[in-house]
Amino acid sequence: MTRSLQRHLSLTLGGAILLAALVAALASFVLAYAEAKEFQDDMLRQIAVLNGKASMESVPAQGAEGAGDTPIADPESRILILHLPKTRQPEWLSDDLPPGFHTLNARGEQLRVFIHAAGAGRRTVVAQPTDARDEIAINSALRTLIPLLLLLPVLAWLIVRIVRREFAPIARLSRSLDEQAADRPRPIADDSLPDEIAPFVQAINRLLERVNQLMVQQRRFIADAAHELRSPLTALSVQAQNLRQAVSLEVMQSRVVPLQEGIERARQLTEQLLSMARTQAGTPAESVVDVSGLARELLADYLPMAEAKGIDLGLEENARFSLSASTESLRLILGNAVSNALKYSPAGTEVTIRLLTEDEIAVVEVVDNGPGIAAAERERVFDAFYRLPGTAGTGSGLGLSIAREAAFRLGGNVSLSERRDRPGLVFRYRQRRHE
Repeated sequence: MTRSLQRHLSLTLGGAILLAALVAALASFVLAYAEAKEFQDDMLRQIAVLNGKASMESVPAQGAEGAGDTPIADPESRILILHLPKTRQPEWLSDDLPPGFHTLNARGEQLRVFIHAAGAGRRTVVAQPTDARDEIAINSALRTLIPLLLLLPVLAWLIVRIVRREFAPIARLSRSLDEQAADRPRPIADDSLPDEIAPFVQAINRLLERVNQLMVQQRRFIADAAHELRSPLTALSVQAQNLRQAVSLEVMQSRVVPLQEGIERARQLTEQLLSMARTQAGTPAESVVDVSGLARELLADYLPMAEAKGIDLGLEENARFSLSASTESLRLILGNAVSNALKYSPAGTEVTIRLLTEDEIAVVEVVDNGPGIAAAERERVFDAFYRLPGTAGTGSGLGLSIAREAAFRLGGNVSLSERRDRPGLVFRYRQRRHE
């Protein structure tokens, strides 16, 4: 389910403004209604006062009922004026009513009445039906709402326009990204961007920079892999041609041996390339690995190789622990270290797998008696296809690079250091122990 931030912001702002407008409209209506009622009361008071003065100067009114009633010309106001005692007093008007405002019931109709004492027993009464007053007050109050109601659509249009304009930089950024070439991503210009978007764009630029670096490394790796594969394949082609030119069975058998060795080197290189690709593709499913059991399995796997070279391969278990890791990746890391130690250690020496802990960190070391590696070269040997100058053997220079990549995927790290007690090298893998 997608969620539009622009639509959500527009609806939120529109709803907030609509709610505020409704509250303002209600308050305006109530205030205008109350003010209209007060205005009508003032109008009744003023009519009573003015008519009271005028009645004192006028001729006495006829005695018939209603003869002295003086209605206002405006039929909507429905105002009735009585001059007492000149006019017969209606039934709904009591003699004991004090001067001022009163609300009376006259034959089922509510009247708003103002009584003005003019002196000498004379009184002026001004009456108006409450339903007429309410109608006038409501109409007056409703007129105050008209500007606000007309303004609401304008406000809604302005909100949509403003939000759309403020989100326009994001749309331009997306178009800029879509127009870039997939193999050559470029940083996005972060000028003239809102402060809230700039950090996000800067993070994308940093990501693009890392992607560019990774692509450069992949291109270099592919070029190096092609170069490394070309050499053994060329040698195999030459050896196959030599095999076809063999004139006797003895010559053919002698030429088959280097052909088999070349095939084995190509197979090992292909397996390492596949291991590197699988490691870079992602971390396999993790589980709880008993490192002591894994170390014993490695001893059994590499014991024939150690016996063939006359090397004493052993296990020094100072602590037992488990790691949250992929068994395949952990075997790849430690197996590569044991293989290198056996390959470069002279006959009659020792290679030891050592298990120990440092607080919450588990450490697996592979210690050999080989020639070691100079301090200046200990980081470079982790680069893909890098081999130490003058190193004998048929390695491809991928093993340590694969080990470091796998260790990084597992949250651990690998390092190389020299032995303190004698010549040799220590391969060390460190990772937080499983609780």
